[in-house]
Amino acid sequence: MTIRVVVADDQELVRSGFAMILDAQPDIEVVAEAADGGEAVDAVRRFAPDVALLDVRMPRVDGIEACRTISGSGGCRTVMLTTFDSDEYVYDALHAGASGFLLKDVRRDDLVHAVRVVARGDSLLAPSVARRLVEQYTRPAAARNRRSDPRLDVLTARERETLLLLARGLSNAEIAAELVVSDHTVKTHVGNVLAKLGLRDRIQAVICAYETGLVAAGDPPPGGADRAESSPASARK
Repeated sequence: MTIRVVVADDQELVRSGFAMILDAQPDIEVVAEAADGGEAVDAVRRFAPDVALLDVRMPRVDGIEACRTISGSGGCRTVMLTTFDSDEYVYDALHAGASGFLLKDVRRDDLVHAVRVVARGDSLLAPSVARRLVEQYTRPAAARNRRSDPRLDVLTARERETLLLLARGLSNAEIAAELVVSDHTVKTHVGNVLAKLGLRDRIQAVICAYETGLVAAGDPPPGGADRAESSPASARK
C-alpha cells in the first residue's frame, strides 16, 4: 500500500527537501505541495492523502488552523513541523488534532518513520519535542490540579498507572515490563483510557495527564532514566 502525502511549508527549499526525501521511498508518494495552510486544505480535499505534513507557522492560514480543518474532516492524519525554540503554538496544535511533531532539522530516517507511523493510525511521541512542550504549556494547569481531578475518577487504578506511564513517554512494551503484564493487556488498558476519557489518541492522553495533574513538569520517569532526550518513540494504541 502506498502512503499518500501532502507537504505544506512556506519555505520552498524546506518543502521541496521533505518532498524529495519522502518521494524517494518505495511506499510513499507525495501527491501535492502547498505554500500555506489554505493550499494544504485544498490539496487534502483534492487528493485525499493519508498524511499531511504541516509547518506550524505559515502565512494566511497557519498550520494549526489547517490541522483543525483537516482533522475535523477525517481520513487524513497530520504531522506538524516546528522549531522548538521559537514556536509558541504547539499546545494549540495538539488540541487541533495533530498526530505527531517533528523538528525542522529532523533526520531523514526519522521523517520517513514518522510518516509511516502516523499513516498506520498510530501517534508519534518524540520526547524531545512533544513531552517538553506539553510540560511547558500545561505547567499551570498541572500545578492547580495536582491533588485531584474528577475526570480521572472513571479510570481504574491500573488504567491510571497506564496513563501515567504513557505521559512519561513509555512504549507499550516498556509499559508491559513496568506493570509486569502482557503487551495485549497494555493495549487493552490504553484503549480503555482513551475511550473513557474521550481521547482520540496517545498524544491527547499525554495532554490529559498533565492537565489533570497526574503528571507534573519535572517528574522523573520510571527508573530515573532521562527519557526526555531519547529518540522519537511511537507505539500502537
